[in-house]
Amino acid sequence: MELTGKSALVTGGSRGIGREVCLELARQGANLCVNYAGSQTKAEEVVTICEQMGVKAFAFRADVADSAQVEAMIAQVLDRFGRLDILVCNAGITRDGLMLRMTEADFDAVVDTNLKGAYLCMRGAYKPMMRQRSGRVVAVSSIVGLRGNAGQANYAASKAGIIGLSRSMAKELAGRGVTVNVVAPGFIDTDMTAALPEDARAAMLASIPMGRFGQAEDVAKAVAFFAGDRAAYVTGQVLCVDGGMAV
Repeated sequence: MELTGKSALVTGGSRGIGREVCLELARQGANLCVNYAGSQTKAEEVVTICEQMGVKAFAFRADVADSAQVEAMIAQVLDRFGRLDILVCNAGITRDGLMLRMTEADFDAVVDTNLKGAYLCMRGAYKPMMRQRSGRVVAVSSIVGLRGNAGQANYAASKAGIIGLSRSMAKELAGRGVTVNVVAPGFIDTDMTAALPEDARAAMLASIPMGRFGQAEDVAKAVAFFAGDRAAYVTGQVLCVDGGMAV
């Protein structure tokens, strides 16, 4: 298993894409910190499945937009595992609405969780990985961050910002053996996307050249690639997992 002995922190790891990322990294031998914001039960379920694969795992509740909580979470990872090898910035929320009706609170909430949260986690991982002279950071953006989307100005801005943030960090840490890459999913079947109206889902499906929605496992495998040694000479890149939507 390629990641045996490595330690990983996955934000938003209790469900959807984050859950599958945790399970994929565990399959490859990584020990896990499963971050969650609300559902302890779901996070503990992920922990149990990971432990059944023979790795160490624990759940940690933290709001990634809160610097003190992020610092406490990373300190806990370092205390339990002795190092932080893989950081996956996946936590994200939506507060959709046309710009005309989008409140400042809705804009701030999405940017704080999606973009500031990634910044705080990356900042927290910066020194440990720099001292180790090794590390893998993978940020989960979105095809919306590349193309924009009506009714998602806040979400698109946050996801586009993640790309710029990640590429900047990639340049800063490349000389220390730390890679920073981005996975940009397209329309993936998750709890979040299942809540969309049926007409919106149909319109989205029509824009996918492969003619089907993606699965969380598709994204998890791309994340695992960036987390492993096969991507050791790849940094600052954006990999679209979108069935051809970005073409």
